[in-house]
Amino acid sequence: MRRRHLLSSTLAGLAAPAVLRAQGVWPDRPVRLIVPFPPGGSTDTIARILQPKLSETLGKPVVIENRGGASGSVGAIEAARAAADGYTWLLAYDNEATNQTVMRLPYKLAEGFAPVSLVATGPLALVTHQTTPWRSFQDVVAAAKAAPDTISFASSGVGGLAHVSTTLLQQQGGFRLTHVPYRGGGPALQDALSAQVPLFMSNVVIISQHIRAGTLRPLGVTTAGETRHVPGVRSFAQQGFAGFEAPTWWAFLGRAGTPPAILKRMEDALHSTLANTEVRARIEEQGADVVAGGPEQCRSFLVNEVEKWGRVIRENNITLDS
Repeated sequence: MRRRHLLSSTLAGLAAPAVLRAQGVWPDRPVRLIVPFPPGGSTDTIARILQPKLSETLGKPVVIENRGGASGSVGAIEAARAAADGYTWLLAYDNEATNQTVMRLPYKLAEGFAPVSLVATGPLALVTHQTTPWRSFQDVVAAAKAAPDTISFASSGVGGLAHVSTTLLQQQGGFRLTHVPYRGGGPALQDALSAQVPLFMSNVVIISQHIRAGTLRPLGVTTAGETRHVPGVRSFAQQGFAGFEAPTWWAFLGRAGTPPAILKRMEDALHSTLANTEVRARIEEQGADVVAGGPEQCRSFLVNEVEKWGRVIRENNITLDS
């Protein structure tokens, strides 16, 4: 009995410094931020805007790790499998909500992750290359009705919000386009800029500069009304698609089971970063609105997104082959 007591005391003494290191001195080494898409996309852009100030606030480097593939699920699975020690985080994109229905994943969003903050939201925009003949979304609808399945649109991946929302537009409007999925917004953008694909549904973050330059022509946005990020462009709801709304978003998530003290410290560091005038301005000039909501607001938002778009996916039989 005495030996068991001594052993227990010894183990407790060894474990105590580890707990103190995790919760009291965190972080004591670099922190990994998984971006589940290749470089060049909106999630990568926002992560790299956050990175310098967040690193400064935490006092340790924040290392961005691009783990693209399967509409963001490869990186998300990697994050969901990581140790819950506060050294691996995920900057999730809107695809994360739709992936919950489209894919068979080894985790559930609400169970695998601990929400830290909804970072930002913004409009999706359907754009076309300046050389195409379409001047409005109604031009596209008319052309697609005249020749179904002959006009292609690009998105950042199968089952993502850009794909699912465009599918809903087709259902409501009674026309058919051909979906061309890419491994992230960056590669899709390159083909849109070279007119290899005539239409591209994307968040505004990675296309705003090309809209301003006139290379890509915006045909509609997914906000309820017009947005300051694409001035003068009507929403789809304003173009005859009543009630249509599909904002894009980015959320900062930790691993479920991460000590509450660490989650709180990351929340404070992230909100301090987002409150920085330069950081906020850089995100918003890209075409997104900083939200910086707390964990509960983020959790509620994610639950609603999973339910809303899960219903659309099931009703339209969207699968990985769509």
